[in-house]
Amino acid sequence: MLLVKQHVERDLSGYVTLRPQEDEDMWHAYNLIQHGDELRASAVRRVTTESSTGSTTSHRVHLKLTIVVEKVLYSALAAGGESGSAASDSSSTAGASTRGAPSPEQLTTAATTGTGGGSHSATLHVSGKVSSENPHVKKGAFHTLDLEIGRDFTIIKQPGEWDSIARDRVAEVTEPGRGAEVGAIVCGEGIANICVVTNHTTIIRQRIDVAVPRKRKGGGTALGADKAHNRFNQQVYAAVVRHFDFDTIKVLILASPGFTKESVYAYIMEEAVRQGNKTLLQAKSKFLLLHSPSHHVHSLAQILSSPEISSQLKDTKFAQEGLMLEKFFKMLDENPLRAWYGEDHVFKAADRGAIGKLLISDEIFRSPIPARRKRFVRLVESVKAYGGEVLIFSSMHESGQRKSCRRSRVGSKEAWD
Repeated sequence: MLLVKQHVERDLSGYVTLRPQEDEDMWHAYNLIQHGDELRASAVRRVTTESSTGSTTSHRVHLKLTIVVEKVLYSALAAGGESGSAASDSSSTAGASTRGAPSPEQLTTAATTGTGGGSHSATLHVSGKVSSENPHVKKGAFHTLDLEIGRDFTIIKQPGEWDSIARDRVAEVTEPGRGAEVGAIVCGEGIANICVVTNHTTIIRQRIDVAVPRKRKGGGTALGADKAHNRFNQQVYAAVVRHFDFDTIKVLILASPGFTKESVYAYIMEEAVRQGNKTLLQAKSKFLLLHSPSHHVHSLAQILSSPEISSQLKDTKFAQEGLMLEKFFKMLDENPLRAWYGEDHVFKAADRGAIGKLLISDEIFRSPIPARRKRFVRLVESVKAYGGEVLIFSSMHESGQRKSCRRSRVGSKEAWD
């Protein structure tokens, strides 16, 4: 995310102008824009004019509009896949989320088609009433602004609304050099999820689904099985070349329940040699083959917390979240008096200054109720004030979804050293 301009007053009112540069930036914008904020962005509006003779003409006008936010819809769209006579390939479905936590099926999906490079697909649709007069749009008219990659937008907040959570997120997402450092392929028999893991989101770049004929009774190979496996491996290889930048990625995880990962890895290396792909061959040491309980993306939470990968990625935010969550659940089982969860219990511990580590989901700060949002901002600030550590979990990461599903959707209190 590029910070174009900002001006925040002492009373925490003001504006920030941002330019999203990748799909993850749209997720951050979704977390920054709140109900009641003003949003200024480019828009296209169809305008109808009437001549003196009574005839009407309509044309599209490009203009800048400012609205008071009433509804925010985050959308991560995916293109369709290709199909063949021997097997079929499907690239994921669309996902959308209004205010609240996305479901596991609404993980950011940015699938692409074709062979030449990737494309951005995440968009943000923000609806509300126009707050500033415009020659083409009346004040009070309802309009939806569509935020897109590469287009500037300005968030204007009222006094007290640029709180520490919002300011910290702006500072974090505009930090130079931020980007995905981990790639992951979670696969099974004819199925693969091509992902990149950032500090805040797990982005599914492509889903591959090839129908592989089952083995015949007696152990014989089914007709067309070899051809289907070859087609599957070809598509995975093409996805690796298309979606992963090995100059920035530290590790590429290749995980599956059985031996699929070994056969896929062998094919990738053989094909890289055959095609003379030096970039891929030089990145051979970055591949890490791991066991996965299933081919589903949600297995990434368990994979990322395994010792093989956590030791290599111990400095990344999502790895710390996964390890801390596992530590919390372990303490909850072994010593429940030192691990608290639930809104009432966490606030009671905060009042006593007893929180050593606070785990909280970012979905709480997207609440449309300002008083509730500010209450949790004060909670975070109070824990930090007396030396406690705060981890804000992304609800678009597997760790954040596990936290919301398995325990409280509010926060967790940990009082260990």
